[in-house]
Amino acid sequence: MRKIGVMVCGHGSRDDEAIAEFASVAAGIAQRLPQYPVSSGFLEFARPVIRDGLDELRAKGCDRILAIPGMLFAAGHVKNDVPSVLNEYAARHEGLTISYGRELAVESKLLKAAGQRIEEAEQRSPNKVAREDTLLMVVGRGTSDSDANSNITKVARMLWEGMGFGWSEVCYSGVTFPLVGPGLEHAVKLGYKRIIVFPYFLFTGVLVKRIYRVTDQMAERHPEIEFLKASYLNDHPFVLDCFAERVEEILIGQNNMNCGLCKYREQVLGFEAEVGLPQQSHHHHVEGIGTNKDAPNGASQGGSLLPLKPVADHHHHGDGHHHDHGHSHAQDHGHDHGHAHVPHPHANHRHGPQRRNPEALD
Repeated sequence: MRKIGVMVCGHGSRDDEAIAEFASVAAGIAQRLPQYPVSSGFLEFARPVIRDGLDELRAKGCDRILAIPGMLFAAGHVKNDVPSVLNEYAARHEGLTISYGRELAVESKLLKAAGQRIEEAEQRSPNKVAREDTLLMVVGRGTSDSDANSNITKVARMLWEGMGFGWSEVCYSGVTFPLVGPGLEHAVKLGYKRIIVFPYFLFTGVLVKRIYRVTDQMAERHPEIEFLKASYLNDHPFVLDCFAERVEEILIGQNNMNCGLCKYREQVLGFEAEVGLPQQSHHHHVEGIGTNKDAPNGASQGGSLLPLKPVADHHHHGDGHHHDHGHSHAQDHGHDHGHAHVPHPHANHRHGPQRRNPEALD
């Protein structure tokens, strides 16, 4: 009988607090899945890297690994970078099967967790403001994948309508538009007494702290409006439940992500040049660098893996299958990966990342 292990694949961050929060989530997933050994690792900027976690599971005798992305939506990291690392690792170890799960996506449990985070922000305020007089600003990470970005709009609409806010707006921390500054500049013109800024993120980090900083700047400019900063999702019990469900989905064959509007296989408006690009990771040069104080003894020091062999088929992420396409996310996280990326078709939009300084409102 094959021994199954679970691998939680994180993005990584140079922020120590973000790394600690990811570790807490990974521990929570392990508590919900006591029947399996659980390990974790990062794509970039932190240790252990993903292959360190895979090594740990193999050392425990696991010959089938259920890998899940520790990310909310399926953009470049989920569709390309993580599976690229997993596919290469599996190809190097005969007899090992790595099955890849889907992203968290738009999920009722996550909406409930989001609603509770927003309610917590309301409860911290000494002021009583009706929700009809409140604007909810939902902030997404922002990618060059318009399908992933659209999920933030859906989340915002469901929170808006479900919780009865007077209005809702959406903005992003980078890559796409509008950024947080322009988004809030627009929101203050709508005349609401209170604006709740809610980063729809799993963990803290440079981007979340930037969102809060821009919110503080706007609050100083508009003292007539109350600005509340809601917490991100973090290790909310409903989040941990969703991760556990993604693992179980792999075992019953329901782990395919929805690629109906994937820009790598469909000619999505504005992204036609990216159809059919090869699947590859753009993170080898930053794998394992950054925060390292929690790296285990003998952990990998990063560095490049062997060149990835091209794959010919385009399957959704099931058992041992590839999802063959590439991606573009130039400066997704405030850093330049040093590779040639297909640019966002509207990167120079007047509210976009090339025309605005994301660190300030001006």
